[in-house]
Order: sequence, then C-alpha cells, then structure tokens
Amino acid sequence: MYSQLLHPRNPALQNKWDGDIQRAFFKCTKWQLEETLDPINCPYHYYCSSDYAGDYPPWIDSMVMVFTMASFLATVILTVLEMMGGRKPTRLTRLSQSRRYFLPSGPIFLPVILIIMAKGYRINSVFPTSHNGPAILQLVRMSALAFATETESDIKYVFLEASTVSGILHTALYLDSIILPYYTGLDALVSSRFSGECLTCVCRQQVLVVGGRLLFYRGWSVTTALVTGTLIFRIFTRLATEGKNRIMLMKFTMEALSWTLMTLECAYLLIISPPERTWTKAACFAGVCVLLCLQFLRRVTTSIVAFYNGNQENAVRW
Repeated sequence: MYSQLLHPRNPALQNKWDGDIQRAFFKCTKWQLEETLDPINCPYHYYCSSDYAGDYPPWIDSMVMVFTMASFLATVILTVLEMMGGRKPTRLTRLSQSRRYFLPSGPIFLPVILIIMAKGYRINSVFPTSHNGPAILQLVRMSALAFATETESDIKYVFLEASTVSGILHTALYLDSIILPYYTGLDALVSSRFSGECLTCVCRQQVLVVGGRLLFYRGWSVTTALVTGTLIFRIFTRLATEGKNRIMLMKFTMEALSWTLMTLECAYLLIISPPERTWTKAACFAGVCVLLCLQFLRRVTTSIVAFYNGNQENAVRW
C-alpha cells in the first residue's frame, strides 16, 4: 500500500500541485488537530500551525553539495590507498596518522557537517538535506567505523574518539529534526484529502503521527547506537588492562552488526523512498553503496595480506 502511495503517479506528488503547497506540508513542524462535525468522512481534521522561514539561496545548497562530494571522494581515495598499499610503506603510515583530518568523521569535516545539519531545515533547493541527509549520516558513520584513530597518546585518542561519538549523535539528532517534519508532511499530503478550509487543512481516517506511517527511517536509531557503541568499546580496548579479550569480542560483534544494519538502511532508502529529487537521491545512495562495497573489499584484502604476512613470519621462524 505504501509503495502505491509513493508512486510518482500519485496526484499529490505530480507537478500539478503547486510548490508552495508541498513546501507548506514538508516544512511543517506543528500539526494542529481540530474538532470535526463529520466523524464518518472526516474523523480527524488537521492543519499546519507553524511558519517556515524560507529556503536558503541556491548557492548555499551548491556549496553543501560540493563539500559532500569532497568528503565522499576523500573517503574513497583513502580506502583505495589502503587497499593498494596495506600498512607497509612509510608514506602510507604517515597518511594513516593524518587521515583523520580528511575524513567526514574527522575534527575538520565533522564540525562543518554538524553546521550543515543544524541549518539543514532550510537547505531545500539544489541539494535538499531532507532527501540527502541520511546519505551524509551514512558517510560519517562509515568513515568512523572504517578508519580507526591512530595516535600515540592515550589522552588524545580518547578525546578524538569521544568527539567523534558526540558528533555522530548530534548529526543523527539534527537529521531527525529535518526528516521527521518531511515524513510527517508527506504522510499528511498523500494519504489525506483536502478539506478546502485552508491551504493545509486535510481530513484523515487515521491519526497523524510524528514521522508519518509511509516511511520508517530515523537518524537516531539502533544503527547509530551500535556505531557509537563500537567507538566506545574501541576506547575501552585501548585503555583496558584486564579482560581485554572480552572487550574486543564485544567490539567486533557490535562493529559487524553496525555494518550489516547500515547496508540494510541503504537498501531500504534506495527501494522505499519518496520519488522527488530522484537524481540526487540516486547519486548519493549509489555513492554510499559503492563505498560500502569498497570497505568490504578493503577488509578482505587487508585480511588476506595479514594472513600472508603471518604465514611468512612463521616460515622464517621455523
């Protein structure tokens, strides 16, 4: 049923609807329930009681898009370099120590992403965060999992990892503040009928819930909890003096579950998602899927190299 509602031929999503009407629904943060005199045809009557400040200029969206592409390319390049070079070359070792500055989850890019997400409610023209925000969060979570922080100081390591955990949680929270009004408005638009009393006045057969009933995706989710939990267990592994094997087992388990859930989320958002902005959505999540495949290949190649090096060391000792 939901896939039929989200079909491009649905009248509520066709071009005949004015852009102002869609913007009023997708950017509404407060829906007011009114008493109705027609409990059969209009048991629930809603209207939007919040105002939208308006979109940012298109050049801001363009800057966000360029920044996102740069973050994605930096992650891809670092992944390919590690796949090709392993950990042997000195140059790559220096790169692995400074790579955190080039990653979306690093101390330079992550604060910019936080600003984008905090202001993302009004980034809605060329590169709307209501469509592409989940891909940005996926990029941050993947880079945090794929590239462990490497530093000699334990204090610096704990500070960097804790900053990454805080950044991921704030990014997920800001993303929910963007997508929940959008999904709520989408549900109100496509599964209701206009009552004609005002621009956003609709009659519904079901109660309108936060986030709607058409899509179920949240930035603040089990996946985010597992990713941040993995990073926290990395800190415990670094600082632990006793029971280290048990902590490492928990870390590996949570990391495996994190990669699995991120893959499922990516597939879900590609298959079941609003038909608007299809090219940007397809480009973003196709890039995320490519990066997921690269990370899988990187894990396989590094495991093979480590196994081969271990066998060579055993042969030399023998």
